[in-house]
Amino acid sequence: MFIDGFILGGIGLVMPALTADLHLSATWQGLIGASALIGIFFGGPIGGFLADKIGRKPMFIVDLAIFLVGSAAQFFVAEPWQLFAIRLLMGMAIGADYAIGWPLLVEFSPARLRGKLMAFQEVAWYVGYLLSYAVGYYLSTAIHADWRIILGMSTVPSLIVFLLRLGSPESPRWLISKGKIDEALAIAKAHMDEADVQDLANEKSEKPNFGKLFSPQYRNSTIFVCMYWVCNVTPYFAIATFAPVVLENLGIQDGLTGALLLNGVVVAGSLAAMFLIERVGRRKLSIPPMWIAAVALVIIGLFSHFSPTIILICFIAFSFFNAVSTALTGVYPGEVFPTEIRGAGVGFAAAFSRIGAAAGTFILPMSVDSLGVGTTMLIAAAICVLGAVISQYLAPETKGLSLSDTSAPLAKSALK
Repeated sequence: MFIDGFILGGIGLVMPALTADLHLSATWQGLIGASALIGIFFGGPIGGFLADKIGRKPMFIVDLAIFLVGSAAQFFVAEPWQLFAIRLLMGMAIGADYAIGWPLLVEFSPARLRGKLMAFQEVAWYVGYLLSYAVGYYLSTAIHADWRIILGMSTVPSLIVFLLRLGSPESPRWLISKGKIDEALAIAKAHMDEADVQDLANEKSEKPNFGKLFSPQYRNSTIFVCMYWVCNVTPYFAIATFAPVVLENLGIQDGLTGALLLNGVVVAGSLAAMFLIERVGRRKLSIPPMWIAAVALVIIGLFSHFSPTIILICFIAFSFFNAVSTALTGVYPGEVFPTEIRGAGVGFAAAFSRIGAAAGTFILPMSVDSLGVGTTMLIAAAICVLGAVISQYLAPETKGLSLSDTSAPLAKSALK
């Protein structure tokens, strides 16, 4: 998650230099800005299918090896299509990792800490995004480093994480789903709490079935995680990727510094969610923050030329509360699906979310040009409202429940 945020954080920062050097049209700017997100759209379902089919452990290594190769290739880009293709491949690896890493972590996590551990994934994402932005900002302003160096920096954390993953155990729940009971229990007893070892008795040996995501049993779960995720990330990616441009259009002179501030705020918001999730529960962190984020964007939309100070305060409020609710996108997808379709469910939800994220990233510069910043922010607010309404009706409370209970059909577990 750290390196996912790291590759996405740098692209908006280097876009001006990248545009000048490669003579990018507005279309190429949008495509390159959205390339990693488009890759996640394809990589999520593919990685999820393979994780459910052949195991979490082997895919955990392979997908990051692909990402590492792509990171290094950014140093040698000479044409727009090359950068688009490389970041598309890196995005596919990241999308696969959502569907591999999250199920692996959730299947090892104790019920009492599962929410905090999964929410920490979002903290890591935002820290990666912030660090990429901060280091890139320094390199671009202080020493005027080439944009290839700034983008290629992702090679360093990618190599570190790749080495750390070597030797990871296979998920006991996945092994049981394949009928490998003895091997699963041996790993579980070495790495899991006793209560979670006992919960393994509820696991069944079942074959992966992608169509089960849309069955009457799990249709509501699929709808909820997909819509919740897309409504959180669409406004964020659109605004964060082009934050310097948006802030300068709103009258804030140093857009890069303002964007760096906003990235720091989202780290604080995700940390708050991580520390609160096992105390106040999932629903209280998923629904009210979306309404607050929507109100902040409405104020920006209606009074975009009123006061730069008020606009900056509203952007800070949006960034903080959007980060709080977005932390739940790292929690719910891994909890609400059973083992045999957990990878597929997380992968499909990640892919679906990137439709909105990529569309927002691609459309925002054109929307600002044709409709203005104010109207664009009102559209983003409407997306937040849609997410809040859907969450009000479908978001389950899974605090403290075993993984077997959280993955029960949503009709049984929602609103408890």
